[in-house]
Amino acid sequence: MHDAFCRVEGRIEGNIGFEVWLPRQWNKRLLGAGVGGPAGVYNHAHMAARLAQGFATVTTDGGHKASQERWMADPKARVDYEHRAVHLSTLAAKTLAARFYGEAPARAYFTGCSGGGRQALKEMQNYPGDYDGILAGAPGPYMPLQSVRMLWFALEQQRKPKGALREQDWALYEASVTKACDASDGVRDGIVENPATCRFDTARLLCRPGQAEGCLTAPRLAMLDAIISPMTDEDGAPMDGGLFPGVRTRPGPPSPLLRAMWADGVHDDPDWDPMSFSRSGDLAKANAAMPELRADRTAIRPFIQGGSKAIIYQGWQDPSTNAGPTIDYYAALAREHGGVAALSDAVRLFMVPGMYHCQGGPGADIFGGSGQFPLAAGADPTRDMLWALIRWVEDDRTPQSIVAARNPASAPGLTRRLCPFPQSARHRAGELPDEAGSFTCEDDPALRAMLDRP
Repeated sequence: MHDAFCRVEGRIEGNIGFEVWLPRQWNKRLLGAGVGGPAGVYNHAHMAARLAQGFATVTTDGGHKASQERWMADPKARVDYEHRAVHLSTLAAKTLAARFYGEAPARAYFTGCSGGGRQALKEMQNYPGDYDGILAGAPGPYMPLQSVRMLWFALEQQRKPKGALREQDWALYEASVTKACDASDGVRDGIVENPATCRFDTARLLCRPGQAEGCLTAPRLAMLDAIISPMTDEDGAPMDGGLFPGVRTRPGPPSPLLRAMWADGVHDDPDWDPMSFSRSGDLAKANAAMPELRADRTAIRPFIQGGSKAIIYQGWQDPSTNAGPTIDYYAALAREHGGVAALSDAVRLFMVPGMYHCQGGPGADIFGGSGQFPLAAGADPTRDMLWALIRWVEDDRTPQSIVAARNPASAPGLTRRLCPFPQSARHRAGELPDEAGSFTCEDDPALRAMLDRP
């Protein structure tokens, strides 16, 4: 049960819905709670969890309701979804908190994963004065390009049904890669610490004559190789860096959000035929129709010079917002702001081995990120990234590592050490494999090399 709190629901400019929850026992901090995917809903779960810790919290539906058909055809709804709704709701929340408590919030923080992580980056990039600290999970910095990848390969599997990959095919691939690369961090525990160092020949999965199970047919192997390789444009030039070994993708038809993005947001045609999709042409049209959907801007000097801090986290095995673009964005930030040593004074990236999209997967996936429950007991900055961020902002104590736990329902007692990029966790020989204290953070040459990728 929560102590009594004041719940305010409001609307801005007619279409931007928001809620602000104001607890009686206030810690003088405001927390923005981002929402994922197409938005259209409120992040009540995270608001409730952090309300119990004394935060005044705010969330927005992004400028439309989930039940609203073809909202992406509305130019105002699109731009509010891109960035305006979070900013305007934040300003409203600060005003309401000041009136309710008789004083303005002393500090403001924002947390979100997936679409909420993208919202977090947009706040850092577009509105550096809104928040003192940003916690951005699986942000998909260049979401239009990520969306092209997801839609294109979903369509390819519809065009080539014999090559369409099933859940058991992806599970076989993931398990095979894990078995081959698991011990790279010094211990076999079912978790690949750094897939960037993994080398796996997918030809090992091809069915032998007479083999019907535990393998891939030639058409399915060809489809797997195409999906994990860099996606190319119509002229054969690479558009992205492909997937790290062992990363699965979503089987089946494309997400409805992808169709809405192009049918409504780009072409404004409810009868748009996805089979007419052009990788390079429709990407260009998406960028023209929704230029602020991208969250890969590196010009964040006002955020840094204002003393604000940001923690970005990303699951290595995320099938939805893949790890490569997040790493590439962090590398671009480092190049823009004096190298990784200088950047890490204000922005740090934590890669999460074995984690899927925001949570789930074989790795430890509970560390205070958006939507991750249960929270660590108390305000523990060693186990909760939000509190690590707060201690960094307010006490100037830079987070050197975070202890992540596995959901007790699936792997009780498992903890792992998360390290700031470009470090990886290394197991100390002879110590328990399931305890974070058995791992140290060490500079990883493979990750450091990724900082220099163009």
